[in-house]
Amino acid sequence: MISTEAIISRSEISRCMLCSDAPCTSACGKMDPAGLLRSVWFSNEQGAALRLPPENTCLTCPAPCEAKCLRPGEVHIRDTMNRLRYQVLPECETPLPGDEERLKCDLCGIPMENPFLIASSVSASSYDMCARAFEAGWAGVAFKTICSMDIREASPRYSALPGDGSSIIGFKNIEQLSTLGVEENMKILRRLRENYPTKLLLASIMGRNEEEWGTLARLCEENGAHAVELNFSCPNMADGGYGSDIGQVPELVERFTRVAKQACGIPVLAKLTPNVLRMSEAAEAALRGGADGLAAINTIKSVTNVNLHTYVSAPAVRGQGAVGGYSGSAVRPIALRFVAELGLNPELRGMHISGMGGIETWRDAAEFLLLGARSLQAATAVMQYGYRIIEDLKQGLNLYLAEKGFASLSEMSGLGLDHLSGTTDTLDRGTVLFPRLLKERCVGCGRCAVSCADGGHQALRLDEQRHPVLNGGRCVGCHLCVLVCPQRAMVPGTKRIRRP
Repeated sequence: MISTEAIISRSEISRCMLCSDAPCTSACGKMDPAGLLRSVWFSNEQGAALRLPPENTCLTCPAPCEAKCLRPGEVHIRDTMNRLRYQVLPECETPLPGDEERLKCDLCGIPMENPFLIASSVSASSYDMCARAFEAGWAGVAFKTICSMDIREASPRYSALPGDGSSIIGFKNIEQLSTLGVEENMKILRRLRENYPTKLLLASIMGRNEEEWGTLARLCEENGAHAVELNFSCPNMADGGYGSDIGQVPELVERFTRVAKQACGIPVLAKLTPNVLRMSEAAEAALRGGADGLAAINTIKSVTNVNLHTYVSAPAVRGQGAVGGYSGSAVRPIALRFVAELGLNPELRGMHISGMGGIETWRDAAEFLLLGARSLQAATAVMQYGYRIIEDLKQGLNLYLAEKGFASLSEMSGLGLDHLSGTTDTLDRGTVLFPRLLKERCVGCGRCAVSCADGGHQALRLDEQRHPVLNGGRCVGCHLCVLVCPQRAMVPGTKRIRRP
């Protein structure tokens, strides 16, 4: 099994634009370089290597794929294909599974063909979009929040913090709920249920009072929804007293959960807000109200991209900014923290947890499962890269399960909780784990020495060959050097020593 450290990193193909109908694949005719590059991008390099054709023609090929690339000379497609074959493939010990049986699971007893749902968002807001998601391979959708309010959206409504290449680190939105009427949304649910009977329909709803919460829950059941998700967490409501305002008051969570649960006979999930110190209070209130499961997290209140000339934060709507909801890869550590909190809470044992917040790759998905999630939702990654990401989500996770010997997702759910403490008080503080240098990778940039000198404990110097030399008397084993090395030449050591 390949280690958690990817052999080919995303940064190495960061100039790839992940094109639609990519010219590189059209030019090749012998393989799908665009799909293989996309798999590397989404941490499924092992799956990419295992999908290579048996004959290698890349070594002598004139690389028409690179000539047709929309960024010619910038994306080293042929080199990446050869590295997949000669570096990654030899490390692959498990063949690609022939089926997806291991991915089968359930949401509160409702069968799912895999754990992946489109989260409540614009990506699950119409019949056409949900149908295309189902055809792509998603197991279900959390349909965009249905309400009785007159929703009018602002324009523009998105902003982002860019990462390498075409990636986005963090994404901010001021989007609200479905702009369609209740009856129109009910027609969509009926049509989806009729045409895609094996796909899970999780209907997100939001009411303004007990009557609306109950009515919407009942209507969703009557029109084909398999389960209802109570949106107690949207941070973008124009009027006060809705969304995350409810999720911050356990008494309201309990009251409206009870109303929805009494109004329908299908499972009810409470979608909780991360805009709190602890999520357990609201989660326990949802349980008292009869909730069958929990969904976490929704977006985090944020301000981004303040214009230094106009002084307005993004997205700017006619000269005015607003606090909005933050999502994407940047929020994943926070989402994992809240999912772990729910998973560690003995009062919530047995409740279904649908995890979300920055899921982009199968590795991200596996982290949520290990901390107690049993189904997974994604939205921001879909908005950026499209429904097609499901291919690598499923293939990467399926291959991981096969390599680890897990027969099902349930066997891995929660395994990480046994190794997690809510505080650092229980950690060993009597030993030091030194970093170790892999000289064959080191190019002598000195980044490790700079960081150690200015942000660490002055334990590194460069020798005549510009290789870092460790002063064991000063090193405290913080591993800052491991994190900043652009070549991944500094790695954790293998032996711990006792502190003097």
